[in-house]
Amino acid sequence: MILAAGRGERMRPLTDHTPKPLLRAGSKALIEWHVERLVAAGVDRLVINHAHLGGQIVQALGNGARFGAQIAYSAEETALETAGGIAKAMPLLGVRPFIVVSADVFCQYDFTRLIPVLQALGAGQPGRAHLVMVPNAPHHPQGDFGLADGMLSEEADVKLTYSGIGCFHPAFFATVPAGATMKLVTLLKPAIAAGLVSGECHNGLWLDVGTPERLALADQYAAQMVDGIDGIYTSSLRT
Repeated sequence: MILAAGRGERMRPLTDHTPKPLLRAGSKALIEWHVERLVAAGVDRLVINHAHLGGQIVQALGNGARFGAQIAYSAEETALETAGGIAKAMPLLGVRPFIVVSADVFCQYDFTRLIPVLQALGAGQPGRAHLVMVPNAPHHPQGDFGLADGMLSEEADVKLTYSGIGCFHPAFFATVPAGATMKLVTLLKPAIAAGLVSGECHNGLWLDVGTPERLALADQYAAQMVDGIDGIYTSSLRT
């Protein structure tokens, strides 16, 4: 599932007439980078939620055929936040564990790493999750959760930032009321305390494209990729 329902207030006026996921980095919209990387990793059945100017996203991506994917859409009248949006889309997502990606991050994460994670979540205890963490950016120095022995913790002295990429068992969202607006952290904290959330750290390129300045930086990196420079970026480039 690609999360694409956010309003993008900090991106205004760019997002007054264009949904944030369709803002461009290099030759492609932010969301197109994810679609292409997911398909390259063998993930070709996608669900995308949308709210603000969502019709433009549907028009731009269509049914996914030009990407080699099958895309279904979950429309929200108003954005339901991450947990609420995923819960609403559950009829489209099915009964097996799935990958979640935020449309407004720009990264070089290798999604093939998550295929065995999905298999493990499907074979293990229902309600588990796995988060991809990144070193903290200057705009979020406090981080979110610690990572020790492959499990997330709120007690760790050193914390990392949730990248917006993760895997979830459908049962993780079983307690979300129908149509509820709910942040993901509401579910994450008790699940982490119960030892149900594993994690990993991605040290390559990752940007939270939350401001025009960071969009411009993503555009610079994307231009390098188009020129064939698709190597490893260190956390020193993180912003």
